[in-house]
Amino acid sequence: MNSPDFFSGSEADIPTCSAKGCRDAAVWVLVWNNPKLHAPERRKTWLACEEHREHLSQFLGVRGFLKDVVKFDEWEQPEGSERP
Repeated sequence: MNSPDFFSGSEADIPTCSAKGCRDAAVWVLVWNNPKLHAPERRKTWLACEEHREHLSQFLGVRGFLKDVVKFDEWEQPEGSERP
């Protein structure tokens, strides 16, 4: 999945949607955790464009993985995390 933690100023480095085959700019950060694999405090992220936010949220939600959905420009990486 794509990670929202890099900005080099180049258009090629703009974080993009995590949906398969989508190259649109990320607008949302979907924060999730698989309780069977991850410690309760661990958070992983997927990025979503407007078009794919609902689909990706539902995919994570029906599995009980989705923890939060945050606008990309409001996302703050948790302190001490290796990657958002």
